[in-house]
Amino acid sequence: MSVSQENVKLIFGLKVRQLRIEKGLSFIQLSKLTGLSASYLNEIEKGKKYPKIEKINILSDALEINFDDLVSLQLSKKLAPLGELLQSNLFKELPLELLGIEPAHLLDLLSNAPAKLGAFISTLIEISRNYGLRVESLYLNMLRSYQEMHDNYFQSLEDEVIAFKEKYLSKHTFPFSYEQLYEILNEQFNYQVWPKGLEHHQELKALRSMTIQGEKPQLLMNPKLTEQQQVFTMAKELGYQFLKLNPRPFTSSWVSVNSFEEMLNNYKASYFACALLLPAKEFTDDLKSFILQPQCNSEIIYNILEKYRCTPEMLMHRITNLLPKEFGVKELFFLRFSTSDNQTFKLTKEMHLSGLHNPHGTALDQHYCRRWASIEILKELQNDNVVAEDTVRCKVQKSKYVNSDNEYLIISLAKSSNKNIGQNSSVSIGLLITPQMKKRISFHNDPTIPIRIVNETCETCPLYDCKERAAKPYVYEAKQQLDAMKKAVELMVNS
Repeated sequence: MSVSQENVKLIFGLKVRQLRIEKGLSFIQLSKLTGLSASYLNEIEKGKKYPKIEKINILSDALEINFDDLVSLQLSKKLAPLGELLQSNLFKELPLELLGIEPAHLLDLLSNAPAKLGAFISTLIEISRNYGLRVESLYLNMLRSYQEMHDNYFQSLEDEVIAFKEKYLSKHTFPFSYEQLYEILNEQFNYQVWPKGLEHHQELKALRSMTIQGEKPQLLMNPKLTEQQQVFTMAKELGYQFLKLNPRPFTSSWVSVNSFEEMLNNYKASYFACALLLPAKEFTDDLKSFILQPQCNSEIIYNILEKYRCTPEMLMHRITNLLPKEFGVKELFFLRFSTSDNQTFKLTKEMHLSGLHNPHGTALDQHYCRRWASIEILKELQNDNVVAEDTVRCKVQKSKYVNSDNEYLIISLAKSSNKNIGQNSSVSIGLLITPQMKKRISFHNDPTIPIRIVNETCETCPLYDCKERAAKPYVYEAKQQLDAMKKAVELMVNS
């Protein structure tokens, strides 16, 4: 397996450090033995410097190790898990710099730890192999962490949107039309836009759009896209161009993921599009008119959707940008569920601010609670045979979790899909009910909002009388049996 030059430096530094410590040498003592400065030795151990051959010879003599063994990429058994991490190029794939972490510092911390930590790392690697965890899953989790670290608000991107509007849209007001964005793409960035460009490509029917590079780039769209989706697609493409984002994906859905940076740039382009189509100042005023009502008024949500000509998902994403920033409501989650048969509900996107909230996507192969507003609204939409295409439903609910003090105010939106697509989706925002939230959301105690007792999944739920149950509570029952066994053992031991 090829190893990057940076990782070669890190592995060499780890070996020098381990040998120095094993011999009980300080930097000053090793410096005297080798004639190399203590600061230079420190740089070597941090993986920032790789010495020339003559200096490696000096080090190998001082540390009493064969030259070939010192420059080998093989590590001792104690450091083997770290070597496996490095040779996997995981550190290259992880965006450590975004988290303020230098790889050398992390390796220094890990190499200082006892052997148990090495075993822990090996276990994580083995788990990832056994469960077939894909690198894109890792990147998605990292992206969510990145969003959560910044409360999903990025002032630099907001400023770029303002600069873009001043340069290209100063004579226009929102909502920006298909024709306006098409004109900018075509005249300013030399794009050809084909609204039905994917019409005859059966194998690409699952994609919303695809971009083909060249002197005259082409944006090919799925003919089933609504005008709202077409406008968002062009706004996102403008984001790629104006922000000069590279590397970037060239399909709307992930066909393959090449790097975290590519996934991050995709997010930035999407953020740019939402911020362009739902301007911060105007949208904040409209959001305020909704949350300051004494009673929940869904009509305001419908009016906002109409005013900005946006999709429910765009609306909800923009709320997650501005609710924490402008109103101080930070303990929230975002979910997107999809279904094609009204029986299987897949959690296809999630984000949690200020901690991991329920529900979340860690319940592998279990049935999410059917009492959630996110799922109830999909069932209602599916069961309504007379609903027209593109009809939007809104559902507001208070969810109290079994065996927990957590209570959430849930706002869910669902839109009927094109019958040719055959899949409906809901998007939801859950706001943890806290003293701060109560000060900001005036309708939090609206008596007309239904209250439902919910749980994470059917398999973990103790509510045996639940009419919506989709599976037996075998996980809950197994835990009860284990708890009973522990109590029995404890009684016998202490009797």
